[in-house]
Amino acid sequence: MNAHEERLQALEVKAAYAEDLLDELNLLVYRQQQRIERLEQELAELRRQMPGPTDAAGAPPGSRDELPPHY
Repeated sequence: MNAHEERLQALEVKAAYAEDLLDELNLLVYRQQQRIERLEQELAELRRQMPGPTDAAGAPPGSRDELPPHY
C-alpha cells in the first residue's frame, strides 16, 4: 500500500466512526424530544389539576388570608 491508499483508508475509517456517532446522537436527540414532550404533557395535566386563585369557599384570597410578616 502506498501513502495515498493508507490516507484514504484512514479517512474512510474516520468517516465510518463519524457516521456511527451521528446516528447515535440523532437517536439521543429523538429520545430527548420524546421525553420533553411527555414532560410537557404531564405539566399541562398537573396545571389543570391545580386549584385556581380561589379558595375552597369560592372567594378570592384576601389580605386576611395572608401570613403576617413575622411568619
